[in-house]
Amino acid sequence: MTALLESSSPPAAPEARGPHRAWRPIAWTLPPVLVVLFIAAYPIVRVLLESTKAGTWSKVLAEESFRNALWRTISIAVSSTAGCLVLGTFLAIVLAFVPFPGSQLVGRLIDSVLTLPSFLVTLSFTFLYGTAGAVNALITKITGDKSHALNFLSTPWGVIVAEITFFTPFVVRPLLAAFAQLPREQLDVASSLGASPWRVLRQVVMPEAWPALAAGGSLTLLLTLNEFGIVLFTGAKGVITLPALIYTRGIVTFDLPGAAVLATVQVLLSLTLYLGYRLLFGRLTSARKES
Repeated sequence: MTALLESSSPPAAPEARGPHRAWRPIAWTLPPVLVVLFIAAYPIVRVLLESTKAGTWSKVLAEESFRNALWRTISIAVSSTAGCLVLGTFLAIVLAFVPFPGSQLVGRLIDSVLTLPSFLVTLSFTFLYGTAGAVNALITKITGDKSHALNFLSTPWGVIVAEITFFTPFVVRPLLAAFAQLPREQLDVASSLGASPWRVLRQVVMPEAWPALAAGGSLTLLLTLNEFGIVLFTGAKGVITLPALIYTRGIVTFDLPGAAVLATVQVLLSLTLYLGYRLLFGRLTSARKES
């Protein structure tokens, strides 16, 4: 036995990787990186270069149309996000904890909204709530009043309601995933100790859902901040957001430097919002781990 141990050779050292093997991962990674840079980075760089013409920034930022569009963009995005958070939280709680016949079908219908383009929601709103839509026609038939009782689509509220309808599933889906991971034993223990459903919801369910709610709300705010199709198809008078103003300056009036300045502001807003979301999500995640 000792002879066998003495005669056994030491384990062979791992074979050194040749230069061609060391470069192989880089060769596989380089093409997709170049494609991403060409598709994403190159247009942004071109926009930034186009906006650096002398006097363009001071001229565009001093215009009242820019200030109005910036305020309108932020106000619509914040209002739509708040509506999506309220409606999405309610729908997610009902679908997750209040079983009823057809709940799975409702969940599938909510998911199907994610696959549709945003302008279809606006088009359906026009058919339903427009001045010549089905609801106004029904009201006119019942009351005999031909003054179009519903006329909110041509106002900022029409844009907000359409965005809430379209973007609410982006809040519902993360919340349903978070509720599915919640141990049912915690709910049973809280109920057995005499806690009311509202207290269970407030102290047991919602603390576990804050990261998902923050993720869904941040994504919704980012999407509504950059939404263009709904604003365009509603045709709301006086509702000029930054994306709509970029379209007008770049496509209609061919003011490419001015459109580039507006697009740069839009990109900065989106990046700031994304960084804020990452910081908020990181703090919520670390707080959950510590608790």
